[in-house]
Amino acid sequence: MKNLLFRSAFLAVLAASPMLTSCSDDNNDTPTPDEENEQITTLRYELTPVGGGTTLTAQYRDVDGDGGAAPVITGLTLAPNTTYTGKLVLLDETKNPAEDISAEVKEEADEHLFLFEATGTNVTVTRTDKDKNNLEVGLETTVQTGAANAAGTTGNLKITLRHQPGTKDGTATPGDTDVAVDFPTAVR
Repeated sequence: MKNLLFRSAFLAVLAASPMLTSCSDDNNDTPTPDEENEQITTLRYELTPVGGGTTLTAQYRDVDGDGGAAPVITGLTLAPNTTYTGKLVLLDETKNPAEDISAEVKEEADEHLFLFEATGTNVTVTRTDKDKNNLEVGLETTVQTGAANAAGTTGNLKITLRHQPGTKDGTATPGDTDVAVDFPTAVR
């Protein structure tokens, strides 16, 4: 009886052993993890008047990342009927030294798209940089202001970074949002 139990247990382990071993496949069908969204603690939008002048900066900064202290947001006051060149700077300051996420976005431009939405203020933003597929990115822009806001009013300029690996088609729809910030913006 003891011998029969030993044989049964041995055969069960032997039968299960193919399920416990790993295989190597030269086709490398191992799934890769989904690409993660970027960690962005600082988004800075630098606007320089065409023809010269002082660079204006809107900034979102949340150095401790999600949770913890509230972010600090600095808005913009732009001159009416003026054209600006714009540049976005993105940082991950949870790392030491801070990681330049804008360089990563530029390197992976075919996976990223910035959206610019002005509400309550006369501002038009045009993306001027393109990825390898000739689709706009938005790290570099032109900003055109129109007439001044009504006295004492301020609108918003919302900047959103969409992460679209393998799905970028030039529209905002595919992908996930890496960051979205409403900057108080006035034209005066």
